[in-house]
This record gives sequence, C-alpha cells and structure tokens, in this order.
Amino acid sequence: MRFVARFAKERQSSFEVITVFDEKTEIEQIDKADPVVETIATKYPAAIWFERKMHDDFGIRIEGAFDHRPLVHQERFPKDIHPMRKDFTEQSLDFAEYRPYKYEAIGGEGVFEVSVGPIHAGIIEPGHFHFSQAGEDILHQEVRHFYKYRAIEKMVEGMDPLQAAPIIARISGNESVAYQIAWRDIVVQALGTVLPNALLKRHALLLELERIIHHLTDLGFISNDAGFAAALAFCSKLAEEARRMMKHLTRHRFGFDAITFEADPLDIGALGQWLDHLQEQMQWFREWVIDIPSLWDRFDTTGILTPYKAKKYDTVGIVARASGMAVDVRLNPFYLEHGFRMQTQSNGDVAARFKLRLDEVANSIEMMRRFMMDNAPSTCKVQSEAKGSYSAFVESSIGELFMTADIKNGKIERFFVRDPSFMNWQALHLMMPGNIIADFPLINKSCDLSYAGNDL
Repeated sequence: MRFVARFAKERQSSFEVITVFDEKTEIEQIDKADPVVETIATKYPAAIWFERKMHDDFGIRIEGAFDHRPLVHQERFPKDIHPMRKDFTEQSLDFAEYRPYKYEAIGGEGVFEVSVGPIHAGIIEPGHFHFSQAGEDILHQEVRHFYKYRAIEKMVEGMDPLQAAPIIARISGNESVAYQIAWRDIVVQALGTVLPNALLKRHALLLELERIIHHLTDLGFISNDAGFAAALAFCSKLAEEARRMMKHLTRHRFGFDAITFEADPLDIGALGQWLDHLQEQMQWFREWVIDIPSLWDRFDTTGILTPYKAKKYDTVGIVARASGMAVDVRLNPFYLEHGFRMQTQSNGDVAARFKLRLDEVANSIEMMRRFMMDNAPSTCKVQSEAKGSYSAFVESSIGELFMTADIKNGKIERFFVRDPSFMNWQALHLMMPGNIIADFPLINKSCDLSYAGNDL
C-alpha cells in the first residue's frame, strides 16, 4: 500500500488527522484540548515531513516520531503560534528569539560539514543543503526548505472556488496547468457536473505541452551540469519554442488561467507543424547525445536510487519511474485510449532519469496529436455554490500531484495540496552516498524538484 499524504483539519471540538494511501483513506479524531497522534513514519518514512508540518500548523503532538524539529517554522518563528488554526487571524508576526536548527550530521575523524544555501549563486529559490563530507565523498545530505512559507492554505480559506483559482494556478510555475486541472476536478466534483470530452482533451493536451516544456528544460540543464553546454543551448531553443506555443494557445507562457470551463477551437495548423518540427528535432537530439561517451560516463551509476528505496520512500514521477516503479496517474482508460504508454527505467541513476525524459517527450507528442483531433468549441456551466470534501490526483511534469478541499456554503473551509516534490525531496539524500559533492547539482537537476510547489 503506497502512502500519499497526511494532514489535519480543525473541527469545532476536535482535530481530524487524515492519512491518504493509494488504496484507502483513514480519518482519526483527536482531542482538541490535548491533540496527540501516533506517528506512522516508522513504517512510511516520507510521512515525517507531513507530521512535522501538522505540529507546526496546528500544534498536534506526534507520539513516537523520530524527528520533532520544526519544519515550516524557521529559527525566529514565534513559539506556540500555529497559524492554520481557525483562531489565528494575525496579518504579521514579530520575530522571536533565534533558536538554532540542529542539522543531521555524521561525525568522525576527517569528516567535515558543507552548507549550500539558502542563498544561491544562481537564479534559484531558497533551499538549504547540508552535507557531511570525507574529502570529496558525500557521506550524508540533509535538505531543508520552507523559507518562504507563503501561507497559501490559509490564504484561500473563505474564498469561493472560482475566486481561489488564480491563486492555485500560480502556486508553482512549472506545474501551473497541473495545479489548475486538479482544482478543476475538485470544482467539477463539487458541482456534480461532467466535463465535455472536447474540454477534457483540450486540458490534457495543455498538460502534455507543459510536460514537454519542462522535460526539454531538464534535458538541457542535466547535460550542462555534466559539462555539455551545447545540449543546453539546443534544448533551451526547443523549450523556448514550446513556451511560445503555450502562449499562442493560452495567451500566457506558463499557461496561467488556461484551464477554463469553455474553449474556442485551437490553431491546430500551427500546433501540428510545431509538433512535426519538435519530433524531428528530438529524434536528432536523441541520436546525438546517445553517441557521446563522456556524457554517459557522468550519467551512468551517478545518483542511484534503488527500487527498494524508491518504494520505501513512496517516491513519485520521474524519480519513481526511473527506479522501476510504474507510478503514473495517467494509467487510466482516458489516457490509454489516447496513446499513453507507461515509461520506466530500472537503474535509478541520472542516466535512467535522462532517458526516461526522452521517452516521455516522444509519448507526449503522440498523445497531443490524438488530443487535437477533437477541436470543437466547448462549454461547461459552473456555479460556486457547493459543499463537501473532494480530492484530485494529476500527473504533473514532476509527478503525482494530490489536492483536496473542504467546501462549505460555497466557500473553502480547508485546502491542502501535496506537490510531488514534497515526497521526492525526502528521497534525495538516498542518492548521495557514493558520489562526490561536484555531482550534487547533476543529481539534483536530474530529479527536477520544485521549491515553490514544495513551500506553500
């Protein structure tokens, strides 16, 4: 049974702790006056971040946990402030006294620590990577994020579903279409309506275009981190052309606000020509990079995530599939009818994650050709009056995105989203031992993990 998420909701006289698996959902009521819940992280290691977040957000104590450090509360966050509680209404907070954060580290003679971030030399969002080193060799790494804590879960409370849509669309720029589709599915469930096939295909086409954009970007930057800048130039050109196609189809390079409940016909002539061009260019690129031994010397056996560890940490997306796990939300009749083929690799290294992206770009092109065959204008009526609890899964360019919302009297009572990166960041340290610190950027980029989607 695969672990998906764990989060809390506040009720009038209790808290609910909801644990989501791929086969079932468990709900536990706990006393609001003395909130405590038993850890599941001893069996499902990736649950530990969820449990630490529950404590920071709601003050729920986690019994038996192996890690009680704050997660989203940084060193000067006030103690005993739990901002996801309903009675918390402050618009700002005063800095508290500095409390050092104790990083995991390995001691011993000749072992030293290296800190990278949270301020980076490149254009990157804040993230801290803490290494224990023996010379160039990585012994251990700890990832620490959540420097922004944008409070999106709190921000959308009290909004109606359509009012919240632009905020949800902008949670993570490299998964905007995926976030919008997840929210679309929640709205559709809440209203008890059904989307026309033409709209479903339109949205699926845009999701595959978003996937292509980010796979192209990653293929370039992974190559660049191995010292092959020519591939970055080539893939950046293709990614820019794909971004321009996204803007041509949606009026925005990132597809913001593109998933709507009505749609005019697409310019399938321009789209078809671009797909022909991309397919030709990607075939040439594949033949080019496959025949560069020095590149594969860096890729092969670097940053290995074994199938056992990939499964143990409930990884998703490219990270999981490159380690042999057939985990993909698109494995359903709708996608299978439109050409989806499960892509996996078995070695779990940078090479496997690179090859998998090549295969997925090819499959996405095939699916887009099929989705564009139904180009009829389409409309679906929606209203914001709804109530109930709803969930959605979408396969973003990074992996499985899980979203859930409680809607009461047409307003959002509780919103929770688990980006695929929230799972995969926790497995990154497993890929480090046996590698040198100079390989860290290459391993990290091969996983393409989101900072923004991770840090709500």
